[in-house]
Amino acid sequence: MTTLIEIRNLGIAYGGQTGWTDVVEEVSFEIARGETFGLVGESGCGKSTVAYRLLGYGSPNSRVQTGQVLFEGQDLLTLDAKALADMRGNRIALIPQNPTTALSPGMRVGQQIREMILTHRALPNGISMVDRIRELFALVGLPDVSRRYPHELSGGQQQRVTIAMAVACNPDLLVLDEPTTGLDVTTQRQIIQLLSDLRSRIGMAMLYVTHDLALLAQIADRVGVMYAGKLVEVARCGTLLSHPAHPYSSGLIASIPSTLPGHNGARGLRGVLRRDQISSGCKFEPRCDHATATCRSIPQALVAVGDAQSVACMHWSDVAVKQLPISSNVVAIRSKQESEALLSLDKLSLSYSRTGWLAGMFGNAPVPIVRDIDLELRAGEVVALVGESGSGKSTIARAISGRLAPASGTINLDGRPLSPTLAGRTVQQLREMQYIFQNPDASLNPRRSVRAILERPLKHFGIEFTPETLVAALENVGMHADYLDRFPEQLSGGQRQRIAIARALLVNPKLLICDEILSALDVSVQAKIVELLLSLKEQHSVAMLFISHDLAVVRQLADRVAVLYRGELMQMVDTDALDSSPLHPYTEMLLRATPGLRKDHYVPRPAAMPNSQPIPGKGCPLAGRCPRQVGTICAERRPIPQMTQAGFIRCHIPVAELAQGVQLSVGE
Repeated sequence: MTTLIEIRNLGIAYGGQTGWTDVVEEVSFEIARGETFGLVGESGCGKSTVAYRLLGYGSPNSRVQTGQVLFEGQDLLTLDAKALADMRGNRIALIPQNPTTALSPGMRVGQQIREMILTHRALPNGISMVDRIRELFALVGLPDVSRRYPHELSGGQQQRVTIAMAVACNPDLLVLDEPTTGLDVTTQRQIIQLLSDLRSRIGMAMLYVTHDLALLAQIADRVGVMYAGKLVEVARCGTLLSHPAHPYSSGLIASIPSTLPGHNGARGLRGVLRRDQISSGCKFEPRCDHATATCRSIPQALVAVGDAQSVACMHWSDVAVKQLPISSNVVAIRSKQESEALLSLDKLSLSYSRTGWLAGMFGNAPVPIVRDIDLELRAGEVVALVGESGSGKSTIARAISGRLAPASGTINLDGRPLSPTLAGRTVQQLREMQYIFQNPDASLNPRRSVRAILERPLKHFGIEFTPETLVAALENVGMHADYLDRFPEQLSGGQRQRIAIARALLVNPKLLICDEILSALDVSVQAKIVELLLSLKEQHSVAMLFISHDLAVVRQLADRVAVLYRGELMQMVDTDALDSSPLHPYTEMLLRATPGLRKDHYVPRPAAMPNSQPIPGKGCPLAGRCPRQVGTICAERRPIPQMTQAGFIRCHIPVAELAQGVQLSVGE
């Protein structure tokens, strides 16, 4: 294949009060036309820094020390601002991690795509602008949403709009920066299918930056693994995932949780990246179980070790033989005690009121979001709340935390009713219940140092502390004291999330509400956070409502799983019984969509009766989409919960018949 873009010996440094620090060193790789190249590594390894240089982007305090970025033979690092502007969006396009910040909130999405096309004069001959925009929406699987604003679309729809913008000018190269982080598993799979389809139809090459190796297995041709600013391994995707040659690659893969039975623990990487501990030789030496004295003094460079596989390790041949040690002795012990409920929801229903122009168009009657939720959570128990975006998971969490008053029903803590709003709750209740938000960019004060962020809740609740208290809090989430005097903007997304988690844990809560807290973290850090949460659960009986779309992580951490769809609980099941208990058709859909480390050619199962829609408030919310729908009863009548040995299922199909469903084969 013809090489489209080549990165040669790229070196990038960031400047600060103490001078310049190298963050990317001697990175070299190429991408052929029509090829997808994955770039993976832990937060802070430099993968996004490399990716954005392909578009000529760099922060004001960064500089290119060495190297070239050759696009069709032209060095992008030598182009002026106008030439780069002509290139971006036209020949090389970006799909960012967060579509909410990438789309202008004050412009309709159709206008934003129109602006992209006009900027690069990329309207094909013989087609109108309106038709071209509709064509792009159809290309990404959307109806014509031209007149909608970004806030009127779901997260998955927003990401599809950014993809439509990125491909509007038929670019030769797409740079994707964690494009599916935070999306539920079914939406992730739809985006991956969409990108694969676009690549085959348009012939684009892709640089896919991610920490999700399971998703990368479904789309990448080759993968480069980065550690501390250097490439340590490059190989075909299948080769890397089945036979990694570098100890770091092996550790990353071993950290990935699985949905397979019996895979409740992970063999992970020990320690964390400490740039102050990096030796003059191999950068991974302080964390490597294969390291010898020579590793500390002799730098490692990529050398070919097989067909299209290169590795920067003198002991690469030992990696496949030796097994990494278990990262922790902590094992998920499922809570079986029948103690009093710490938190209970009784017939909880929630709604949002229409405001502004929506109220003028549709009236101001409340819009029901969540309906008749009964849920109990005991001390030391972890209940996972899973479901797709828009199912109501975060809305329930908002109500429990006092940020949304219930339309009906009650919320009890320690057997006492909670005030529906924060203003009516006691200081003790506020301390005992801590919320960890999904997006640390919005939950951390950008004008406060990490030290001040951690000190604030301690001072607010009158808890005595010492400097060692803050250091210990950071070490619990895989960070160290050097971060105390940094500001959020000086941290990676994963590092910011760890600060948010550390802040919540500092006040010793009884209940943690964890709202997608692992979605922005790489797999090695996820493993450490899961280990920490399990330790809190076992040693301090901390209860958790764990909101997630990652069923592999849920299998590791949760005692019970509550499956939510369009505001209704479809199933409650013990985690250990997921493989033996009857499954609701929707639970089965979620499990099937969870990717594994082999390319599985996943295709969503079609609905049995696509024209049968549920009657609001009466029918099953899954009607019209359910592959096992029964006549019209599903659309017209709300199913009654059926008890099982491991919980309940809300479905018209008898439990015995559900138990005879197709056997799942997921997470392989």
